[in-house]
Amino acid sequence: MRKIFLLAFISLVTSLSYSQLKNGYEISLNINGLRDSTIFLAYHLGDKQYINDTVKLDKAGNAIIRGTQTLPQGIYMIVLPGRKYFEMLMGQDQQFMVSCSYSDFFNTLRFSGSEENTAFMDYQRKWILKQQQAAALSKRIQENKQNRDSVKILTEQERNLGNEMKAYLRSVADTNKGNLLSVIVRAMLPVEIPDFKIPSVVSNPDSVKYLLNYNYNKNHFFDNIDFNDERLIRTPILQGRLNAFFTNVVIQAPDTINREIDRMMLKCKNNYKMFQFVSVYLFNHFRESEIMGHDAVMVKLADDIYLTPKADWVTKEFKEDLRKQIALIKPNLIGKKGENIVMDSYKGIFVSLYDVEKDFTILYFWEPNCGHCKEVTPKLKAFYEKRKDYSLEVFAVCTIADKEKWAKYIEENKLPWINGWDPQRSSRFDYYYNVQSTPLVYILDKNKKIIAKKISIEDLGSFIDNYRKYVK
Repeated sequence: MRKIFLLAFISLVTSLSYSQLKNGYEISLNINGLRDSTIFLAYHLGDKQYINDTVKLDKAGNAIIRGTQTLPQGIYMIVLPGRKYFEMLMGQDQQFMVSCSYSDFFNTLRFSGSEENTAFMDYQRKWILKQQQAAALSKRIQENKQNRDSVKILTEQERNLGNEMKAYLRSVADTNKGNLLSVIVRAMLPVEIPDFKIPSVVSNPDSVKYLLNYNYNKNHFFDNIDFNDERLIRTPILQGRLNAFFTNVVIQAPDTINREIDRMMLKCKNNYKMFQFVSVYLFNHFRESEIMGHDAVMVKLADDIYLTPKADWVTKEFKEDLRKQIALIKPNLIGKKGENIVMDSYKGIFVSLYDVEKDFTILYFWEPNCGHCKEVTPKLKAFYEKRKDYSLEVFAVCTIADKEKWAKYIEENKLPWINGWDPQRSSRFDYYYNVQSTPLVYILDKNKKIIAKKISIEDLGSFIDNYRKYVK
């Protein structure tokens, strides 16, 4: 009886161990030509990579990376010494063997027990060859750009190769339908824009065709990406597509971007991890943007996501800090009417921003001892004196409380515009115009609507010219 019980116990332990292993991951490695070395299992998360596990090869170059918990699916990497690495798919089957030679790991890489990774390697090798062919054709076109006949022939070859590459991606996606490789490859497929036929009666056919192409590309850019499939988070593909869309596809106007963000968030609203990933991407992308007006996108992301219960991945302290930042940005968004500020002036009389009756008001925040201001102020003076015919005025606000230094600088440099001074900051100019550093330049129109901010002196003339031409 005891013997039967012991056998049953051993059988139960074996069954449990096997079950744990089957639910986890086990990658058997053999790296020929590499021994007694530490290697890493890493994974992609957007455009970054993180280490998941570490193991040391034995004297024969063997090692096993294992864990009892199944890994989130995506593209993983085996990182070798010397900053070398190869990629593999971590799909549903996470028990397989990998072998390669350290000196030529890409061409010698073999998988056993993972048909998906074998297909992935076959795809990678063929795709690299096609990319090399495309690069060679592009180079030949550049080298022969003076020869119209050669360019015509080569351009046709390039177009045919492009179609061949798209057809190859579609065939890989279809052949591997249902697994991670199919999802990744399908996500790489570009938009197929129809050849729109413009009626001959249209007076500006090129502009109409451009608009049709733009809208179609924008509206169908993510057709091949499933925003409910969170496996794409652990690949560089999704972030690459997001970057391309929000940098190169969408017109960089805040209102346009905000509409596209609404559409984007609807796509991933049913998958928490995807919603979080896209939200974090958008927040970081537009927080770091130096394009004028993109702070309006930051305000939208804060109001719609980050300052709501939806963003439960950020701390209370982060939200409070963000709330303060957004409060400083909101009053001075482009398109809003600038707040009136009233203060003392160099002439000893109170001046009001709203009393300036010019087509354009340059609102300039500066300090006499600021190194950058010492470079910018003379440039602004030269511009002001040269372009008085623009019907513009400069309303300069000194941000320091030292009246002597302020007055001395004005006198020595003969600053000809309105020179305001508010040492107690009772006008709250620092809040209304988010003055955290100097110099800082705003442009206001005749009605004191903010039309530009944080603009360089070198760009003032061209901006005002274009505004007069295209907006007024």
